[in-house]
Amino acid sequence: MGSLSPVHWAIVIVVLLLLFGSRKLPDMARGLGQSMRILKAEGRALQDDDRRDGPAPTAGTDTAERANPAAHPATGADGPATAQRDAS
Repeated sequence: MGSLSPVHWAIVIVVLLLLFGSRKLPDMARGLGQSMRILKAEGRALQDDDRRDGPAPTAGTDTAERANPAAHPATGADGPATAQRDAS
C-alpha cells in the first residue's frame, strides 16, 4: 500500500497529459531539469566558498589576541571594557 504500482503511475501520467497537454509537459520537464542543475551548481559554489574561507573566527577576538593579550593594549587585561574606561 505504501508504494505506487505501475497502474498508479499510468493513471498519474494520463491525468498530467490531460491537464497540461503533450506540448507543455516536455517544456516543464526541461525547465525543471535546468532549475535542478542551477540549484546543484549554486550548492557546490557555496560549499567551495566555505572550504576556501576556512573556519569562522570566534566572536570578538583573533588568534593573536588569545595567544598574547598583553601585546594588544587597546583591549586591556580585562577585555574591551577596561580599554574604554581607560580611554575616557
